[in-house]
Amino acid sequence: MKINIEIDCSPEEARQFLGLPDVQPLQARMMTEIEARMVQGLAAMDPETALKTWLPAGIQGLEQMQKMFWAAASKASSNTSGNPRTK
Repeated sequence: MKINIEIDCSPEEARQFLGLPDVQPLQARMMTEIEARMVQGLAAMDPETALKTWLPAGIQGLEQMQKMFWAAASKASSNTSGNPRTK
């Protein structure tokens, strides 16, 4: 047996019905605070420092990941080319 129930209500109505708190004012205040802190932090940093902060591994991490993928791909291709498949 399968029963489907559709409830047509807004997220606000659902939140009120379930008794959940309204966090929109808190979220708005927090986003304003985060934005202010980001602007202050970026004003004090040069672009290179900002990129190092956002991408801690930097370009070296991307290069290492690329080398790992190439090594895995070459290993996989050498394994499949050396062993012919028999059916």
